Amino acid sequence: MIGPLRIGSQCALSPVEPPTKTLSDINRSPRSAKSLLTLADGKPATYADSPDRRVSSDGFTIYRELLSTETSDAPQFIDITSRVNDVIRASGVSDGQALVYSTHTTCSVIINENEPLLLKDMAHYLERQAPKAMYYGHNDFAIRTVSVRPNECPNGHSHCQHLVLGTSETVPIINSELLLGEFQKIFLVELDEPKVREFLVQVSGL
Repeated sequence: MIGPLRIGSQCALSPVEPPTKTLSDINRSPRSAKSLLTLADGKPATYADSPDRRVSSDGFTIYRELLSTETSDAPQFIDITSRVNDVIRASGVSDGQALVYSTHTTCSVIINENEPLLLKDMAHYLERQAPKAMYYGHNDFAIRTVSVRPNECPNGHSHCQHLVLGTSETVPIINSELLLGEFQKIFLVELDEPKVREFLVQVSGL
């Protein structure tokens, strides 16, 4: 991981009320038992009420884990490839695909090469695309009225950089392994202030 480009200082966020339902709640709530597949006889296949969060039908499996990591800089490129591989092994899926999805609007998931100088290049590229020092209406708390948190950090640039990178990646699984090229790695990219970030890995296949 690397945090090569740093502009400005951190902001301390005051505690805020959590949303009514978060993805973290899914692993613990009755929603995890909702139907995801339909069996041949029309009966729903459901996640078992167990830690592995799995649903299977006629050999086809959907398995998911909601993971987290604490970031320390921005932009920061965190290689999560090994963690995704751990979920694939736990799923038991041999052939299928893995979806890796960020649950945030200022933290992205990408595939690229884990080479330190390239990561610095990408960080500087993001800064050129959406400079932190530019004016963003999202940062203008004198006029903004929607989704404002106490002591919120100005992060309009982070949202705009997220537009460049995106939210998720889907990778084929062949013989229980990610089909990645020689230099391809999966990154979680922090674009805002250091904080705990969540990302979902959902594996589906046979």
